[in-house]
Amino acid sequence: MPDLLHDPVTALGLTAFALLLTVLPLAFWSVSGGRSSTGVRLLVAAANLCLTAQLVLRWIGSGHFPISNLYESLCFLAWGCTLVQLLVERSWPSPLVPAATTPVALGCVAFASFALPERLQEASPLVPALRSSWLVMHVSVIMLSYAALLVGSLLSLAVLFTDRGQDLELRSSSIGSGGFRQARLASDGPGAMAAPLQLSSVSMTMAEQLDSLSYRTITVGFLLLSVGLVSGAVWANEAWGSWWSWDPKETWALICWLVYAAYLHTRLIRGWQGRRPALLASAGLVVIAVCYIGVNLLGIGLHSYGWFFEG
Repeated sequence: MPDLLHDPVTALGLTAFALLLTVLPLAFWSVSGGRSSTGVRLLVAAANLCLTAQLVLRWIGSGHFPISNLYESLCFLAWGCTLVQLLVERSWPSPLVPAATTPVALGCVAFASFALPERLQEASPLVPALRSSWLVMHVSVIMLSYAALLVGSLLSLAVLFTDRGQDLELRSSSIGSGGFRQARLASDGPGAMAAPLQLSSVSMTMAEQLDSLSYRTITVGFLLLSVGLVSGAVWANEAWGSWWSWDPKETWALICWLVYAAYLHTRLIRGWQGRRPALLASAGLVVIAVCYIGVNLLGIGLHSYGWFFEG
């Protein structure tokens, strides 16, 4: 372990880990009490600030955007997850949000700080292929898309375990064409002329609110992933002379895009609501894990950071 007094990057990472580790039991305690905690949000914000300072110091020390190896990538993903979590909580301050999403950021920081060998934590010069202005554009957008998709999928996973004994009928703006068809049937049914459709505000259950938030978060993540794939293709053509080479990382990124495209299709076109699209979003967690961790660590393809089977 490096001397923390002379290695502020590592010290900030460990501080973020300690803060997130403190958040986890407090978040579950808040869930049991049924009330959101301002202290939990402040701790997550402090962890995000520590990760921000860590990435900035790494950037200054290395001279390039801090996302070129697995350590930096994991810290950036943790930063993105905590940022998305804070934005979601701003829309709906619920104790379920930190309870569902904090484990991902905590796991990223813990893996980066304690599991990776020191040689993979050290800053190193960029390889020639990464010395491009596309590094910031492509990789940062992809990592932010992963953060949004992870948070959105975890919120969908929480939907499956919330209000399990009740029917889940969405009443927000995220219901897609399914809700439109139901409203149309109500207005076109028998007696519609005598009794016009009445609209009134209805309070949403916890599961419905979670589903609405997960839908909006996944939508943002999907758009970012789309931009990241397009920019990656442009960068690949510039670096390797090919727009698409079916590299394992590219293939799994495409699979990830297709899974979440299917999720949005079922919501917007098929009119699925509630737990069925939540199952599809939860499956996306596995795809992201394989795309980000599995391919990278196995040392396969052009995008790998390498570890287990590097040459």
